[in-house]
Amino acid sequence: MTTIREACPGDIDAMVRLSGPVQRLHARHRPDLFVAEPSQAAMTERFRSWLGDEAATLLVAVSDEGEVVGYTFCRVERREASVLTLPAAVVSMEHLAVDPSGARRGVGAALVEAVREVGRRAGCRRLVASVWEFNAAARPFYEAIGLRPMQVRMDQPL
Repeated sequence: MTTIREACPGDIDAMVRLSGPVQRLHARHRPDLFVAEPSQAAMTERFRSWLGDEAATLLVAVSDEGEVVGYTFCRVERREASVLTLPAAVVSMEHLAVDPSGARRGVGAALVEAVREVGRRAGCRRLVASVWEFNAAARPFYEAIGLRPMQVRMDQPL
């Protein structure tokens, strides 16, 4: 059974470890955008800053053995109404990483459900997440948990 809880400073090393494979996947497919092997110190500082960000929530999935087997980072975003758009409050899931041992065992889905609950408590009506086009393994997961494409962002080298 996996327990989801807010992350604490003692979880940082595990989150840095879990972020590695995701970072390398991104760098392999988009070396023009991503650093393949960011420094351990820089990653530690990044997670530490997220923990201190009052507008953000960092959650971890913990196995029965007490090991961190996944994490997610999200933030609530509010948009005022404009001449073109309605006001909105969404919870934006910006990172999700699961140890391969937890893959297809409900760890990712449990983390996403915890993000949904963060959003509900904050009065959000939508969950949004981004997945890179090259991440073919992640897209079916997001669709299986109910997310649907809402916008396609395209780019091109100049």
